[in-house]
Amino acid sequence: MAAKAFVLIETAVGKNKEVVSLLGKLEGVNSVDTVTGPYDIIAVVEGESLNEIGDLITGKIHPIPGINRTVTCLAIRAA
Repeated sequence: MAAKAFVLIETAVGKNKEVVSLLGKLEGVNSVDTVTGPYDIIAVVEGESLNEIGDLITGKIHPIPGINRTVTCLAIRAA
C-alpha cells in the first residue's frame, strides 16, 4: 500500500515561485499548490512507505533554498 502525505510549507519572502518550481521536479511529489493562510505552499507527496516519504521530505524537500519550515500531515485513509 502506498503512503501519502500533505506537506505544509512556509517560504522565505520572495522565494515562493522558485520553491514551487523545484518541488514540481521531484519524483514523489504529486502536486504543488500555492495557498493563502499561515503556509505558502501545500505539496502532496506519495511513496511506497512512510520511510520513503520521510526520506523524500528530509533529503530532498528540506534542502530546497527558500524553505523556512515544513509540517507534514500523513494521510491515514484514502477517500
